[in-house]
Amino acid sequence: MAQTKELVDTPKPNALVGFIDSLFDPVLNLLDDIGGTALLLFQSVTWLVRPPLRIGQLMIAIEFIGAGSLFIAGLVGMFTGMAFTLSSIIGFRQFGAEGMVGGVVALALARELAPVLAAVVVTARAGSTMASELGNMRVTEQIDAITTMGVSPIQYLVVPRILATLIVLPLLSLAFGIAGMFGAYVVGVVWQGIDPGVFFERIEQFIKWNDIRMLLVKSAIFGLIVSTICCKKGYYASGGARGVGEATAKAVVASIVAIFGADYITTSLMTEL
Repeated sequence: MAQTKELVDTPKPNALVGFIDSLFDPVLNLLDDIGGTALLLFQSVTWLVRPPLRIGQLMIAIEFIGAGSLFIAGLVGMFTGMAFTLSSIIGFRQFGAEGMVGGVVALALARELAPVLAAVVVTARAGSTMASELGNMRVTEQIDAITTMGVSPIQYLVVPRILATLIVLPLLSLAFGIAGMFGAYVVGVVWQGIDPGVFFERIEQFIKWNDIRMLLVKSAIFGLIVSTICCKKGYYASGGARGVGEATAKAVVASIVAIFGADYITTSLMTEL
């Protein structure tokens, strides 16, 4: 009888409370994720200025992120420039202004295409690897072993990756832009017969220092965002091999979304300066 009375007196779950929880849980999880990423970035900055400096780890990260991504970034840049040039020529030719193509393509690459797409390339290749490496180290308790030895895993594992991406991504964006202009030259001048003098004159006319500055600043911001998100997802991964895979997928998706969101905000701010 006591058990029956206890079951009767147990309050039933409120359907409205359950609905509110299901509605706000994604928002709270998003805010928690953003806060955790910001906290990891803050910890990385504090460890960056404290000795010892992990120069060896930094060089390994630069070699992997930079040299390892250079070929694919250049290849994607070349095809991007070729495709954008071909599409632009079709439009400009209707007004007899195909000579403007060189300047327009260069401006688009410098301000938008090169920093954004180079960041996406780095995310797909290096960012996913960073997340999976740190995730595997977490689930196999290697990070715990590093902590036991008295070494900060954030200083040893996270800081070199973030700093390397911050250094390398602007250089990769420049390489992406150069490869894109090479592709534009091949399509516009070699295949479509645009005068090479007009082609380069329009590039010189359109491209200013502010455009190059936007490319470098955007790339540095994207590098900071991508590396921090990917390191955070991997560093706090759990649940074995399946958890590492999910953390890697979430890192790539979150990084790409953050890149495009930051691109809009950065463009809005820098256009007004």
